[in-house]
Amino acid sequence: MSAARSPYIVGRAYDWAFFLSPPILALLLGIGIAGTRFDRGDFSLFGRETTGAALALGVLVHAHLFAVFFRTHANRSIFRLYPLRFLVVPVALFAVIRSAPAMGVTAMVVATFWDVWHSAAQTFGLARVYDRNAGNAPLAGRRLDLWINQLLYAGPILAGVTMIDHFDQFAEYEKVDLAALARVPAFMERTHRYWGAAVLIAGAAFVGWYAISYLRLRRGGHRVSPHKVFLIASTGLCSIACWGFNSWGEAFFVMNLVHAVQYLALVWATEHRQLLDRSGLQRFRAGKPVLLFGFGAVVLGYGAFAQLLDPKLETLWTLTIVVSLLHFWYDGFVWSVRRAQV
Repeated sequence: MSAARSPYIVGRAYDWAFFLSPPILALLLGIGIAGTRFDRGDFSLFGRETTGAALALGVLVHAHLFAVFFRTHANRSIFRLYPLRFLVVPVALFAVIRSAPAMGVTAMVVATFWDVWHSAAQTFGLARVYDRNAGNAPLAGRRLDLWINQLLYAGPILAGVTMIDHFDQFAEYEKVDLAALARVPAFMERTHRYWGAAVLIAGAAFVGWYAISYLRLRRGGHRVSPHKVFLIASTGLCSIACWGFNSWGEAFFVMNLVHAVQYLALVWATEHRQLLDRSGLQRFRAGKPVLLFGFGAVVLGYGAFAQLLDPKLETLWTLTIVVSLLHFWYDGFVWSVRRAQV
């Protein structure tokens, strides 16, 4: 066990604003906009029908997907470790997706479910940093935390009312003559109650095991991080309320808003110093605000482009799918690289 440090990742105000409070605040915002003109009022923009909520969320989601490149290609210490992954894989992935319509559909299906894993893994990563900051050994309870976060995020999807929305993408296989895969949504809907029962039984058992395991760790000197507990509990309750029941019809808005805000805040916190150094802006008093403006302009600019893009422009549409898949993959091993470096 190491000595305890500051319990926060960045600082009290920053952590509460961007890491700890988003699940509760996003849920309250989702409830607040439900049924309003912002949420339901359709309008046309560049030939696309949308709503204020869909447009704002879509831009933010695509922005956070693109932000991963500030952790990889814009970070020299990371980029030089894996140049092939950062230069060759994007081109190869683009070529594979464009090689056949079935590959495009498969990429969309993979992105849907990888996003679920990735979102839960982000909460896991933040939780583990809070655990480390409390002075605990790096591997103590790590696997427990990994699976409790996956359970609390993916479990309500599989057992709840939004399950079919996550499997609907399989229906696109009908267009590429893969009828067996196109029947997956119907199969999942038909067997939904069994999946729900399995999640409830297995989930309850695991939560009990999780609590018992941490009681044992605590008796052995493990220091409980209240910030970690709050993050996991609030995210889990938000996931259950949204994915499980979706009482206000804002599940995708709330859960994607939480993830995107946390991620953009994390990228800024971890990368702005080296970006200041690379750009030379650290020499100026206004360097940091200028960099923040530029960072926001780049990621939100891409977000607006991707959100308003006509899917019929297949080459550009493929580019946005590549960005999505690379976001999930790149971010996962950047966490691993930095954990190993620490």
